[in-house]
Amino acid sequence: MTKMIAGQALVKVLEDWGVDHVYGVPGGSINHTVEGLYLEKGQVKYIQVRHEEVGAIAASADAKFTGKIGVAFGSAGPGATHLFNGLYDAKMDHVPVLALVGQVPTENMNTNYFQEMDEGPMFADVAVYNRTVTTAEQIPYVINQAIREAYRQNGVAVVILPEDLTSTEIDYVPTKTPKVVKQNYTQTIDSEDIQNTLKMLKAAKHPLVYAGRGLLGAKDTLTKFSEQFNIPVMTTVPAIGVISSDHPNFIGTFGRLGSKSGFEALQHTDLILFIGSEFPFARFWPEGVKIIDVNNNPYDIGKTVDVDYAVIADAKSYLQGLIDTKETLPAGVWLKVNQENKANWDKWLDERANDDSKGLNPETVTKKMAELAGPNDTYGVDTGNVTEFGVRGLPMNHNQRFALSGLFATMGFGLPAGLAGALSVPDAQAWTLSGDGGFSMVAPDIITEARYNLPVINVVLSNERLGFIYYEQVASKQHLYGVDLTGADWAKVAEGLGAIGFTITSIKEANEVFAKIKELQASGNKKPIVVNAVIRQVDPIATAFMPLDAKLYGQETVDAYAKKYEINPKDQPALGELLRAQGDND
Repeated sequence: MTKMIAGQALVKVLEDWGVDHVYGVPGGSINHTVEGLYLEKGQVKYIQVRHEEVGAIAASADAKFTGKIGVAFGSAGPGATHLFNGLYDAKMDHVPVLALVGQVPTENMNTNYFQEMDEGPMFADVAVYNRTVTTAEQIPYVINQAIREAYRQNGVAVVILPEDLTSTEIDYVPTKTPKVVKQNYTQTIDSEDIQNTLKMLKAAKHPLVYAGRGLLGAKDTLTKFSEQFNIPVMTTVPAIGVISSDHPNFIGTFGRLGSKSGFEALQHTDLILFIGSEFPFARFWPEGVKIIDVNNNPYDIGKTVDVDYAVIADAKSYLQGLIDTKETLPAGVWLKVNQENKANWDKWLDERANDDSKGLNPETVTKKMAELAGPNDTYGVDTGNVTEFGVRGLPMNHNQRFALSGLFATMGFGLPAGLAGALSVPDAQAWTLSGDGGFSMVAPDIITEARYNLPVINVVLSNERLGFIYYEQVASKQHLYGVDLTGADWAKVAEGLGAIGFTITSIKEANEVFAKIKELQASGNKKPIVVNAVIRQVDPIATAFMPLDAKLYGQETVDAYAKKYEINPKDQPALGELLRAQGDND
């Protein structure tokens, strides 16, 4: 038993759970939590961000990169409300985050005091655990329970802390209860489910795996399954990397952020093995396709699309059960043409990367990033058209980690995720990829990277346009309004904030700048870097609907689409054409 203020005891509980850094901005109602961080600064690093939103997003990204809980704090009133963007990101993508929220002293509560708000109801929707402490002595217990619930329910836990309670001295006794209570997802799979799955796979002509985040950490298992059963694999965007991006059986993703190979595979499949996901855009899959839905949460099965067979199981254990049968499927035409289709798509992307005749293409930038990327690097990718370029161009072929704002899709995610990557995976390079719209929302926190000597490489695709929304306004025949952006020299902005700034407008400049970055890395650079990549103001190729098969859509439609997106149908034959050339008439 040791006497200490409750704010210090709070931080000691964080230590017990393996938390080594916390984000936040000090304020009058959170001061003794900050005092606790000072007293335990040798164990838990306090990261002073310039906006609580950045801290909360970074905490969410910590959890996405590592699976460990992220922690952020804000003071009463505006400090609390600024946390919401990051907390909703964590809620929507099901990752554990703890929010420590300041409150005015108990004697001032319910008196219309300065910055006083009824904070409990504010967090009711976002949190899986939401408590206001009422005594100083219960603070360690409540923090412990909050973290347990955040892990158990994969969500946000909120603890509201009246300032007078965190400043009160208490007798602190560390709990003997094991701190991290992890669910054991290694299960005995129902043999009937395995046999029924095998029957459906054998009966299918064009089976396809659609993998979600439930397979994170199961790359070897998914790869083995795909190779043993000779089935092509697609993933949701947040699950990118659950199979290596350069594996020949990986054929991409679907939708606005997708690939030609992914879109066309879905048009010709007759069975989808939908594993470990609640993918909201499954409702846009073609009708008439049989679906086996595998999820450890029965309430996520059939949430977005009707299914033909449901398996309530851990995704990795289920695939291992299929592998253990020693069964296989022949490596037929279906796998071969999907591999060819994906190779053609990758070649087209590479050709764009090597062409700046009409201006700098984003593919050039991601290719240069890929050339410098290490096997354990982290990528924090912002929301918008930039997400498309990140998904299509960043390598996920080793142990790289990829984080984005998936279901919440908040702009401004990239830079805070870079903070998280540098702090949570310190032995690898942290990258961020942002559009100029998202970057401008959070750019001041380049100061934070500089303050803590975090050599994050921040790449900004600048085209003075909210490109994702521009596309939607064009598609819906609206007036173009509010989507043009006033530009800025982000390299100079970066220098003013303590970073190293570069601007690139061509392949030549990209080669020179990334060569300099490589030199900086080799010399042990500790400063953040910002690359202002001035790209073409052009829409990325639309992959949600790709009418390149003349038999299905007519030659006139194919020609119009190909001209708009600078694609040669002869170099990118439709999957249907490839199938028919092999005698498979679908």
